[in-house]
Amino acid sequence: MSDQPLLNVSDNTELGKVEIAPDVIEIIAGIAASEIDGLSSMRGNFATGVVERFGKKSHSKGVKVELTEAGIVIDLYVVLNFGVSIPQVAQSIQNNIRQTLKNMTALEIDEINIHVVGVQMDPQTDSEEENIE
Repeated sequence: MSDQPLLNVSDNTELGKVEIAPDVIEIIAGIAASEIDGLSSMRGNFATGVVERFGKKSHSKGVKVELTEAGIVIDLYVVLNFGVSIPQVAQSIQNNIRQTLKNMTALEIDEINIHVVGVQMDPQTDSEEENIE
């Protein structure tokens, strides 16, 4: 398996232990973020782009999880739709990720940083302008 540390989430060791890999947190955060209106897409790296070309969907695309001494830090790299309120959409993404992770894993997240790396223009507006000309 990987060398990534696992998060121990069980208090009762009588029955065994429960550990969660950081990859699982990335996937949950990615799905929770994609539920928010105003989010166009998430930005991944070159490898996730290649994987998606072969037909496999990467739910953790654009999500980076760091396990620090202070706690869990999540960074999201997103492209938002044109015309939305960036602070409102970013806060909605943060709230939804925090709530979803709390419900599914009982983990408290220290930071959820939203990095807006682009704005998606409405494709209908571009085609309408071409028709007018």
